[in-house]
Amino acid sequence: MTFILGLTGGIGSGKSAASQWFETQGITVVDADIVAREIVEKGQPALQKIKQIFGDWVLLSNGELDRRALREHIFKDPQARQQLESITHPAIRTEIIQQLQAATSPYVILVSPLLFETNQHELTQRTLLIDASKDMQILRASQRDGQSIEQIQKIIAAQMPRHEKQKLADDIVLNDGHIDHLYAKLESLHQQYLKLTTA
Repeated sequence: MTFILGLTGGIGSGKSAASQWFETQGITVVDADIVAREIVEKGQPALQKIKQIFGDWVLLSNGELDRRALREHIFKDPQARQQLESITHPAIRTEIIQQLQAATSPYVILVSPLLFETNQHELTQRTLLIDASKDMQILRASQRDGQSIEQIQKIIAAQMPRHEKQKLADDIVLNDGHIDHLYAKLESLHQQYLKLTTA
């Protein structure tokens, strides 16, 4: 059984910087966001099911999913969101499990912004939260994505509150400083995780 670490954090927390650092240490990273995109690619069973339920309008002329149209549709209609999630969540989970099991590194990381919200933490032995103050999240996300502060605040409001995630996480790294501080904290955790894999 491979040791699986769940890695999460809100928008602008530095979750991606952390997962990239682990990759440079030779640790396999399975990214739930990437899996979520892959399972609705052209020719995938989940895309066929989405088309059956919602209709042809969900597809672009090239047969790919019209993500924007679908996102706007489910944003207005909570029932449609539930229908969509009933198709995508099981498919995402199955694919994540397959990728985790295929990993050959000393341990493997499941990166997911919704690790706790979608119960993906149940697939892991330990969880790591990359945390940042709200001001820092807004600053980073606005610099990176060019989104308005209002948009970023909406995203933060829609995500599980920081204090809830802090209660659920096994390890917490506060990433409010320089990137080197983040890497130093990750290095010491990495050594701990390597010990856990051989325990």
